[in-house]
Parts: sequence; structure tokens; C-alpha cells
Amino acid sequence: MAHIVANKEKLILRIKKIKGQLNSIEKALEEDNNCFKVLQQISASRGAIQSLMSEVLDGHIKEHLGSHISDEQREQEIENLTSLLKTYLK
Repeated sequence: MAHIVANKEKLILRIKKIKGQLNSIEKALEEDNNCFKVLQQISASRGAIQSLMSEVLDGHIKEHLGSHISDEQREQEIENLTSLLKTYLK
């Protein structure tokens, strides 16, 4: 979790940007904007969320699967990540 604490402000800023993107989608729908523009905003939001996931996942892997943990802990972390990725990729 140290990787999250170390990057906390950066991650929170990303979340705020994602919230802004989602609010823009809502506003575009309320204002009956062109569907292509709505699709572009949805695509941008999805990309931002995937980028956030990638950054947090990268830190998690480096911290929780490094050489400093036991084989038993590593197996458990691999199971956890496998389960997480299955649900994320659905």
C-alpha cells in the first residue's frame, strides 16, 4: 500500500479529472448533444480509468510480488490478482 500512499495526491487528481469527464458525459446527455461527441467523452473516460488502473496495478505488482515476500504470500497475491483481472476484463 506504500505505492498508493506515495502517489496519493497524483491519484486523487486523476480521480477528480475522471469525475469531471463523467460529469461532462452526463451534461452532454442532458443537453441532447451529438451522439458522436458523447461517444468520444465515454471513450476518453474509459481510457482515463484504464490508465488509473494500470498505474495502481503496476505499483501493486512491484510491491506485493517482489523478492521480499515468501512463496506462500506470492501464490496468494497471484490468486488475488488473477481474480481481480478476471472481473476487470469482463
